[in-house]
Amino acid sequence: GRELIDGMASWWCAIHGYGHPRLHQAMTAQIERMSHVMFGGVAHEPAARLAEALVEITPPPLQAIFFADSGSVAVEAALKMAVQYQRGRGDTARCRFATVRGGYYGDTGLVMSLSDPVGGMHTMFAGMTPPQLHAPRPACRFGGQWEDADFADMERLVARHTRELAGVIIEPIAQGAGGMWFYHPQYLKNLRRLCDRYDLPLIFDEVATGFGRTGRLFALQHADVTPDILCVGKALTGGMINLAAVMTTESVAQTINDSPAGVFMHGPTFMANPLACAAAAASIELLLEGDWRRRVGEIEMMMREMLEPARELPAVRDARVLGAIGVIETAASVNQSALCRAFVERGVWIRPFNRYLYIMPPYIISADELAALCEAMVGQMAAASATGRERVFASA
Repeated sequence: GRELIDGMASWWCAIHGYGHPRLHQAMTAQIERMSHVMFGGVAHEPAARLAEALVEITPPPLQAIFFADSGSVAVEAALKMAVQYQRGRGDTARCRFATVRGGYYGDTGLVMSLSDPVGGMHTMFAGMTPPQLHAPRPACRFGGQWEDADFADMERLVARHTRELAGVIIEPIAQGAGGMWFYHPQYLKNLRRLCDRYDLPLIFDEVATGFGRTGRLFALQHADVTPDILCVGKALTGGMINLAAVMTTESVAQTINDSPAGVFMHGPTFMANPLACAAAAASIELLLEGDWRRRVGEIEMMMREMLEPARELPAVRDARVLGAIGVIETAASVNQSALCRAFVERGVWIRPFNRYLYIMPPYIISADELAALCEAMVGQMAAASATGRERVFASA
């Protein structure tokens, strides 16, 4: 019977909160008609409606859509698209990817190889996946000063390994579970030009950042840069049911179809599940009809004000906010289980990891609820600073 204020939006997807009647109604109506049918040689209205909505709200070149089961599978499919695109152009040597350190793209096989090979959460599986090429993560902060030197390592990496590369992939503007880091939009502008120079597909993973989380509908809009392949998920269905999508250009799609296989070689059983597509179409309608931009702006402003005092605490290395993402970076790795228990006692649900306390709340959150989340974060760090940190830091 305990109630908690959810600061995680169920891992960032429940942007409308829980139990929204519009989403329930959409799924109930759909299950009365058809709960599932294979999406191979058969199409259906919910998928068409969702595809039209996605094309409408994303940059014009992204006209072709592949539906996947989850964010991880979407990124996996995006990587395979890039490789099959190269095969379609007659190049069989290109099968590696360039990215930056500090990223996180999911937990499936090939996708794990993109995570930081040293400090990433998949080091347990080192040797299981092919090694990818990692440049240092962007150092220039979002809202800070841009330095051209910040891009030099990526430029050298791509130039040195061009013949091996199938593409370049990055989380635009905001790195998620790899470090909750917000970087300068100019990095994406330079990356677009670099990929154009070497004729490489540019892939954006917006699974976490899409649908308003950073203050723009998509994080790519901060840089006004369009990728060749775009992955979306999480908030796509408003947290009702799993679904993701990979969007690409007609040129990439046609080249894939021109490859020896004649079709994209990836086919999840529940691809474009009608229930999930109905929920996603309703969620997008709900988001666009509402004043989400104002809500996210108010969340951002309040978190900036309330998390700022954490900067002065000895237990804290940094505090940063972008859109509806609030982060306290600690001086040492946290004791996750101890902190979770402490937060539950304060009536909030926050799930820290490594050196990061963060919240990504639903957009409908009230000012009082958001204040409770921020006060809990700062309060725990103040207590840790005052008591020697023995309860909340794993390395104490």
